[in-house]
Amino acid sequence: MFGTVKTTVAVEGMMCEHCAGHVKEALEKIDGVKSVVVSLKNKEASVKSSKKLEENDVKSAIENAGYKYGGMR
Repeated sequence: MFGTVKTTVAVEGMMCEHCAGHVKEALEKIDGVKSVVVSLKNKEASVKSSKKLEENDVKSAIENAGYKYGGMR
């Protein structure tokens, strides 16, 4: 598959830009992720990847970073 897949991930527990940075770094480590933009205001991360992300990979990355996974859309 060519192109970019866009995924929005709900993240609970982020309180500041430092928290957002942790989430961004964690998601960037997932295979296939091209870019991540985290919104503290919307409590979500917008992820662009080269393939469809596995929900377990996303959930694990967020939880291992110390935050609560709220689902993908």
